[in-house]
Amino acid sequence: MIVPRDRLIFWTGIIIMPFAGIGFMLPEAAVPSALIAGLFVLLVAADAATAFGRLDGITPVFPEVVRMSKNRGGNIEVCLRNSKARKGLVRMGLAFPPEILTDRHDFLIALPEKNSAAHFEWPCTPCVRGRYVFDECRIEGSSYLGFWSVRASLPAKCEIRVYPDLSHERKNLAALFLNRDMSGIHARRQVGQGKEFEKLRDYVHGDSYEHIHWKATAKRGRPVTKVFQIEKTQEVYVIVDSSRLSARLTTSCTASPSEAKDADSQRNTFLDKYIAAAMVMGVAARRQGDLFGVISFSDKVHNFVRAKSGREHYSNCREALYQLQPRIVTPDFDELSSFIEMRMRRRSLLVILTNLDDPVIAENLLRNMDLLGRRHVIIIAMIGPDGIRPLFSNGGAKTINDIYDNLGGHMLWHSLLELEKALLRKGVRFMVQDHDMLCLGLISRYMDIKQRQQI
Repeated sequence: MIVPRDRLIFWTGIIIMPFAGIGFMLPEAAVPSALIAGLFVLLVAADAATAFGRLDGITPVFPEVVRMSKNRGGNIEVCLRNSKARKGLVRMGLAFPPEILTDRHDFLIALPEKNSAAHFEWPCTPCVRGRYVFDECRIEGSSYLGFWSVRASLPAKCEIRVYPDLSHERKNLAALFLNRDMSGIHARRQVGQGKEFEKLRDYVHGDSYEHIHWKATAKRGRPVTKVFQIEKTQEVYVIVDSSRLSARLTTSCTASPSEAKDADSQRNTFLDKYIAAAMVMGVAARRQGDLFGVISFSDKVHNFVRAKSGREHYSNCREALYQLQPRIVTPDFDELSSFIEMRMRRRSLLVILTNLDDPVIAENLLRNMDLLGRRHVIIIAMIGPDGIRPLFSNGGAKTINDIYDNLGGHMLWHSLLELEKALLRKGVRFMVQDHDMLCLGLISRYMDIKQRQQI
């Protein structure tokens, strides 16, 4: 399509309006005035007729996939190819979604020579995790005489994948990400002798009689002892609840905008924290030599990535989680339990990230832990709601509302304490953490289980 430019409006005011006034006031000058105005109209019409092909041969090229982290700036590399259009200036625009912030919604680009390309970077900052697709971009050029602007929509196949930002968790767990042979928060002494058989050796004074291999002893005619090693390839699964329980904002996000450190922090949900914790657990499991997998569920199981190792597998787990959005449904732990029983035969560490401050949902989960707790090592972690604490632990109350808030927090704290005791009787560990300390608490518990060889 073509639209008039300021130059056309300017010259119309300079030529058409004065000569129309002259022709009206002086009848003898009407014919020359009309002739001049007509020539100008023909010139403008000819410029419009030749403007339709001005953008032919211009092809924008975008990367198929652009990977970014939430709240961290990045660039989209754009290439503008020119196969036959003449040199000039073109304006290019992209319709960014509100979840991606940018200071430049359009760029003014000088077209390169024929059969060449112009390269530039489009800066932007995503503030919400997810997947965003650009199907088209807008191009605007000028006609030969500059009276008209030529606009066109061109295909732009570009996908932006916004992943959780793990920089905050990496700072809290800096020691975990150091390149060491024995990675971890700090060095820990391994408890026990291991469970995996390694080799046979001759009996040494002090060896336990329980470790003597009697068949090899009878065959060789001398005492032979079994040697065990620490298992290093256990399976670790992080199970993320993406139901309505995960749609709530974290405590820091419920503050007013003036109290928040930045505007983007107001959009962090429990699910964002769960996904970040799952990614950090994946890094920890990879550094410890374990196999890592993920499961996401709500009223049914949505994603299942079987536990494996390697960088490529970690990327597959990240791809399975980064698009998760809260669903307005109630979590179904019966469905999750049946799925685990059918798909996971090997004893594994299951880390379930959910919220259990609803008594009905907590009872549903408790009922399914009878069987799972005997077959697997289970950790259930939740983000503690605001105000959950024992009564009189915050220094008293100043108003009537504070009294009711403290009573409500105490009742919730007591119910979760009773739930923790009930889960512990079934062999399930339960932990309530602040959203900033969730990753640190999970890694500490995971390292403790590894130390004690409980998987």
